[in-house]
Amino acid sequence: MTVETQSQAPKPRRALPPPVTLTEAAAERVRSLIAKSDKPVIGLRIGVKTKGCSGMAYDISYAEEKAKFDEEVTDKGVTIFIDPKAQMFIFGTEIDWEEDKLQAGFVFRNPNEKGRCGCGESFHV
Repeated sequence: MTVETQSQAPKPRRALPPPVTLTEAAAERVRSLIAKSDKPVIGLRIGVKTKGCSGMAYDISYAEEKAKFDEEVTDKGVTIFIDPKAQMFIFGTEIDWEEDKLQAGFVFRNPNEKGRCGCGESFHV
């Protein structure tokens, strides 16, 4: 009795989701901020830093150039650079811009967060 083995082609990998996405409101706000910048800016850089009672806080700054190991994401015409130290903490995050009567700011909806401090300034994974 012989056993025939069929040559199986490897299954195609499914596309990975983008590391971060922007809502239309966030993309519009980023475009507005870049347009108002005094320096030539190619996008925003997102990172995390040690801060607050929960341990980490999001850090957003203008990106004048791509750093060596930055992850580059373009969404809705906006370029976002993700600091390599932050990549594993913010993968899958949606960034929104929200305004109400008392405050305005970027809101991070991060599926990796396990909790936030009471004031909402820091998070932990």
